[in-house]
Amino acid sequence: MHACVEAYLDIETTGLSPRYSEITVVGIHICSGTETRFVQLVGDGITADCILEALDGVGLIYTYNGSRFDLPFIHYCLGINLVELFPHRDLMYDCWENNLYGGLKKVEKQLGIGRELPDISGYDAVRLWWRYAHDDDAAALETLTRYNREDVVNLKELKDILLLHLEDVYSV
Repeated sequence: MHACVEAYLDIETTGLSPRYSEITVVGIHICSGTETRFVQLVGDGITADCILEALDGVGLIYTYNGSRFDLPFIHYCLGINLVELFPHRDLMYDCWENNLYGGLKKVEKQLGIGRELPDISGYDAVRLWWRYAHDDDAAALETLTRYNREDVVNLKELKDILLLHLEDVYSV
């Protein structure tokens, strides 16, 4: 594993409980210096092997509320414990330390991080998946995957802003 390779990870699901819900989309934004790549797994394409393959060579995983939601969900549904396999940093706690509270979208607003899909929520993501799965609505899937990509890419921007802020605080 390489410490300079970072992955930003976010999942979409059919609900809040891994016991009664399933993972519908996994987005992974991988950054190594100025090189980036984006991996997105959808529906039946979401497997433990595919996630581990996407994370091959990653030195650190970033999430937002991932220690309470994304990573336990992946562990329960797919049987892989990413916390044991990779160093992980949950940016939600860094936000709390900087008096930034709320979900990812609320924090993004406070920091001026823009979105192309500002009106889509996690609840909408569930509805979009069901429209795709039950009505074969390709446009719903396209919106859902764009929403997930935005979440994941914005995690990098959030981390960069927090890092700059922390550098300012400690350089005084």
